[in-house]
Amino acid sequence: MTDQDNVINGLEHKEASASNIEVLKDLCENNANFFAQDTSENGQRLYISFMGIKENLDEISQKMARIASEVHRFDFDENTPGNGYRSFLSVANSAIDYGIALNKKICLKRASAFFRKSQLTKDVESCAHLIASLDTCFKHLETLLSWSSAGNLFPDEEHSPQELLSNYEDINQYCFYGRCMGFQFCESLKNILQFISMSMAIFSEIYYNEGSFFAKATTSLMATSKYVNDPEQRARRIVNISQNADVNFCKAFWFLSENELMTNMPYVVAPSVAVSRIISLPPEPFTLEVDGQEIDVPVPSSHIGRKPVQVRLISHEVHEGMIGEASNKYKSKPPARGLIIHCHGGGFVAQSSLSHECYLREWAKQLKVPILSIDYNLAPEAPFPRALEEVTYAYCWALKNCQLLGSTGERIIGAGDSAGANLLLSTTLKCLNLGIPPPMGLFVAYVPTLVNFVPSPSRLLCMMDPLLPFGFMMRCLKAYACPDNKKVENCDQTSDTESFEEISESDLMELQAHKSPVSETSDTLTYGSLNSGGEDDRNKDVDLQQSHIENSQKYVSDFLEKYVLDSDTETDGTRVPVLKHESATSSQSIDDSLQSKVSSFVSNLKWRFNSWIAEKAQVGVDFMVPRSASAAEKYLDLDRQGSLLDEFKFTVPKDPYLSPFCAKDEDLERFPPVRVLTVHLDPCLDDCVMFSKRLKDLNKDVHLDILSGLPHGFLNFSLISKEAYEGSKLCIKRINELLNLDNLPPLQ
Repeated sequence: MTDQDNVINGLEHKEASASNIEVLKDLCENNANFFAQDTSENGQRLYISFMGIKENLDEISQKMARIASEVHRFDFDENTPGNGYRSFLSVANSAIDYGIALNKKICLKRASAFFRKSQLTKDVESCAHLIASLDTCFKHLETLLSWSSAGNLFPDEEHSPQELLSNYEDINQYCFYGRCMGFQFCESLKNILQFISMSMAIFSEIYYNEGSFFAKATTSLMATSKYVNDPEQRARRIVNISQNADVNFCKAFWFLSENELMTNMPYVVAPSVAVSRIISLPPEPFTLEVDGQEIDVPVPSSHIGRKPVQVRLISHEVHEGMIGEASNKYKSKPPARGLIIHCHGGGFVAQSSLSHECYLREWAKQLKVPILSIDYNLAPEAPFPRALEEVTYAYCWALKNCQLLGSTGERIIGAGDSAGANLLLSTTLKCLNLGIPPPMGLFVAYVPTLVNFVPSPSRLLCMMDPLLPFGFMMRCLKAYACPDNKKVENCDQTSDTESFEEISESDLMELQAHKSPVSETSDTLTYGSLNSGGEDDRNKDVDLQQSHIENSQKYVSDFLEKYVLDSDTETDGTRVPVLKHESATSSQSIDDSLQSKVSSFVSNLKWRFNSWIAEKAQVGVDFMVPRSASAAEKYLDLDRQGSLLDEFKFTVPKDPYLSPFCAKDEDLERFPPVRVLTVHLDPCLDDCVMFSKRLKDLNKDVHLDILSGLPHGFLNFSLISKEAYEGSKLCIKRINELLNLDNLPPLQ
C-alpha cells in the first residue's frame, strides 16, 4: 500500500465520520426545535443539551479531520493500521453512533404520552458531556501530535508529562463511567464492564468502612443501592476511587477475580485438564550447562530475601516423566516436544496463575503442550527487580528440568499478557546478558514496554478505561518501579515460614492480599521432596490424583446445579432466573449456549439486586432517608486537595530490564521471533506498536495484531464474551506459529 493509498483511506475515513457527524447534527437540531417551546424544566434542559451537542460537534469535527490526515504515519505498517490517534478516532465515531441512536429514539417517542422525559433528559445531558469531553481529549492529542516526529508515538524528552497532563482535569471523566459507560466496546462486554464498575463502587464501601467484614457488608448494603440505580453516583465514586484509592485497594479489588465463582468457572465452561498443580521451587543455587560451560543461575533475593518460587503446571494430558505423576496406573502420553512458559498480568501488583486459568486450560488443550505459569511475588511488597529475578529463575529451572514437566524441551516458548508479558521480554534480555539460551519465541499480549510516566495518545485512553483508570495505572507503576526504600527486617534467607505464634485473622487476610493465592483444589508439590521420593510416594500421588479427579467431577456437577441460570420458571407469577442442573460433560468446550448462560448470570445479578430494592420499597423501606456519611464516603468522596499529578512526580529509572523498549539495538538484534497482540482500546497500544517497530527496523521476525472492540485484559473474559474468545483463539494461532512443532525432525 502506497502513501497515496494511505491518504485516500484517510480521506474516506474522514468522509464517513463527517457524514455521521452531519446526521447527528441534523437530528440534534430537529430535537432542539421540538423542545424549544417546551417551558418545563426538563424540556429546557433537553433543548440546551441538544444545542450543546450540535455546537461541540462543530469543534470536534475539525480536530478529528486534522488527526485523521496524519494517523497513517504512526502505524506499524500499511497492513496493520493502529495507534493511539486512530483509537481516539474510533472512540469518537462510537460516541457519534451512540448519539445518533439516542436522538433517533427520542425522535420516535417524544410525542408519546408515555415519553419518559426526566429519564431521557439525563441520557441526553450525559451524551452532551461525552462529546464535550472527547473534544477536550482531541485538544490534548493535537498537542501530542505537534510534539511527535518521524512516527514516534512517545514525545521527545524535552516535553515533560506534566506539561501535557497538568490540565488533564479539564477532561470530564465522570461521563465515561456513568450512563455512557462501555459505549466504545463490543456488545458482549458492555454489560460485563458495567457490572465490574458497579462492583468496584460497592466494594469500596466494604473495603473502607470500619468493623468486621460482616459488619461492613451489613452497614454498606443500604448505601450501595445508589450505585445500582444511579449511574451518576457510580461514576463519581469510580473517578474518586481512581484519584484517591491507594494501591492496596487496587490489589484487593483485582483479587476478587480469584473468588469461588470466578476461580471455579474454568471447571464449568473450559476444557478439563489432567494436571493443574502448584510446584514450589526451593531457592537453591544451580547451574546450567551451555556450550560446555557451567553458568550459575542467580537465586532471587531482592527486597524479601530468599523465598520459594511458585509455579503452576497445567496440562491437558499426562505426559511421561511429569512431576508428581506415576505412569503405572495412567496411560501417559510421550513427552511433549514443546513447552510454554507463561507469566500472568495484573499490573505487577495482583492476580496469579489461578485467575488466568480460565484461558490457559483452552490453550493447553489446543496447543497440546504443557504450560508452566509462574506465580511471581507482587509489588509493593516485592517491587522491581524481584519479579524479574523469580521469572528468570523459574525459566532456567524449566530449561534444566523440562523432563519433569512432561516435555523434551525442544521448543520452549514464552507467553504472557500485560505485566507478565513485560517480565518475559525482560527475562529474555536477562538471559541474553547471562549467556543463557532465551525462549525460542515470544508471544506478548497488550504489553507495557515503556514503564515510565510518559504520555502517548493511547495512554490517554486510561481516562475512560473501566478496568485500567489513570490512578490505578499510575499507582501500579509507582509501586513496582519506584517503591519506598524499606529495609527487609527479620528476613529468613532460607525459609518461607516464620513463627506461627500469635498469628491473627487480620494477619491471614493481609497475607492473602499480598501473595498470589493458589487453588485449594490443586496439589502443591515441593520439587525437592518429589525429586527424592520413592515408589510408595508416587503411588500415593496417583491415589491423590484419582481422588482429585473424582472430587473435581463432583464439584463440576454441584457448581452447575448451584450457579447456572435458567429463566423458564415462574414463581408467584413473576418470571425470575432459577438454578438449573447441567451435566458435567457439557463443560468440555465453550459452546454458545453455555456462554450465554454465564453471560446471563452476570447480567442478572444487577436485575436481581434491583428487584430486591423494589421489594424493600414496597414494604416501606426508604432508601432516601438521610444518613451519616460512611467511612468510604468520607475518604473517597471529598474533593481532592491539589492536583493528582503532584502524587506522581517521581523518576523512573531508565532500565531496559524495567522497560524493554529502552534496550540496546545489539540486545534486540539477538531476540527470538516475537508475536505481539493488542487491542485498539488498550492504554498500552502505543507501547506495543513502538516496540514492534523497533524490532522491525532491526529486521527481526515480528508480527503485530490489533483487535477491535476489546479492553486491556480481555483474555480474562474469554469464557463469557464471544469476541474475547475469538481473540484467545488468535493467541493460540500465533503461539502455534512460534512452536512450529510440525516442522521438527522426527524423534530418533
